[in-house]
Amino acid sequence: MDIKRDVYLNRLIARKNNGLIKVITGIRRCGKSYLMNNLFYRYLLEAGTPEDHIIRFAFDSAKDLLSIGEDLTALIRERRKVDPAKFIKYISDKINDDGNYYLLLDEIQELDGFESVLNGYLRNDNTDIYVTGSNSKFLSTDILTEFAGRGDEIHILPLSFSEFLPAYGGDTDAALEEYMVYGGLPATLSFKTDEQKIAYLETQLKTVYLQDVVKRNNLFSDRDIGELLDVLSSCISTLTNPAKLADTFKSVKRSTIAASTISKYIEYLQEAFIIKKALRYDVKGRKYINTPYKVYFEDIGLRNARLNFRQTEPTHIMENIIFNELRYRGYNVDVGVVESREYDGGKDVKRQLEIDFVANLGNKRYYVQSAYDIPTEEKRLQETRSFDKTGDSFKKIIIIERNIKPRRDDKGYLTIGLRQFLLDPDSLDL
Repeated sequence: MDIKRDVYLNRLIARKNNGLIKVITGIRRCGKSYLMNNLFYRYLLEAGTPEDHIIRFAFDSAKDLLSIGEDLTALIRERRKVDPAKFIKYISDKINDDGNYYLLLDEIQELDGFESVLNGYLRNDNTDIYVTGSNSKFLSTDILTEFAGRGDEIHILPLSFSEFLPAYGGDTDAALEEYMVYGGLPATLSFKTDEQKIAYLETQLKTVYLQDVVKRNNLFSDRDIGELLDVLSSCISTLTNPAKLADTFKSVKRSTIAASTISKYIEYLQEAFIIKKALRYDVKGRKYINTPYKVYFEDIGLRNARLNFRQTEPTHIMENIIFNELRYRGYNVDVGVVESREYDGGKDVKRQLEIDFVANLGNKRYYVQSAYDIPTEEKRLQETRSFDKTGDSFKKIIIIERNIKPRRDDKGYLTIGLRQFLLDPDSLDL
């Protein structure tokens, strides 16, 4: 199945020959290897790069390992990594002129001392390096420190809806319904039945994603962090903090876990790209509010799987999808807070009004509200009240679930349907 991922491909192309190691990060099974070894490899060939100047090597491939004198079975049995001397000799034999060479290296963490090896290749003016990895260390957000400032991260998410729809190949409404339940991990598109998709997501979450977190952080088991993931799954799009979550553990899980431990576990889950925190940003005060915050999942299918597909509230799922779409487009996304002083019963009352998302990219900013439906004028006033208080002229957008023709009200606020927002790359600028 050929899945286009042009946004990420263009990000790789823009970084070509920039003198840094391109590090493709992302949750397991989100398509890192496919992007590098299929899409980017094909681009290089079509751009005129000689095939023998593109060196692809997968450190989990028995065939590739045999080509350098290693044996995959022996590596597993001896519990060791690939000998860097053998790999360096292999590359040296391949690079035999002054032309540009592209190294596309998969599962690089299996190479012993990979940081030093790759940093060494940066001394060569004619080598351009791209790597992926998927062990617990390489999945973490601190991998770039391994390259001593010489790494350039391209973080990829599971499929956006605009990437998912052409591969799904069906009606847009049916595809969106599927996407909101099973998410955007590419492998789900290859399964024919709901049972297969459910089994895949549940197995990946339990045996792969959580185990990566346990291994990287030397946890005794996945019990507590797994239960925390259950709680976080139930409260996407709602404000929370470690103290509140600790209270939930006491009342619902009947167990005691310290708020400090919960805070640490949340960081572990975020470092492994399972979840993403959205901090609150005071629009008028121009400062961040560290707590409470919101938590969203990098893939909504994994979130639903953690809850055994029981809590599929469309309002919360829609908000999570919009959050990821804004990130997919390259925006930094926060939860907006606007303080307002109002008179209530003759008293001066200070209130905090919320904007679901403040999306920033360079000098561009958009305020975005996710509203499943706006059936009445009263509901519209409620959704736009925070917009009224920002005191600036940045564009303000309301996204609703049903299909509508994009429209502006007398204040200039744009209302657009979810499908058009997700499928039109210029939807924020309508």
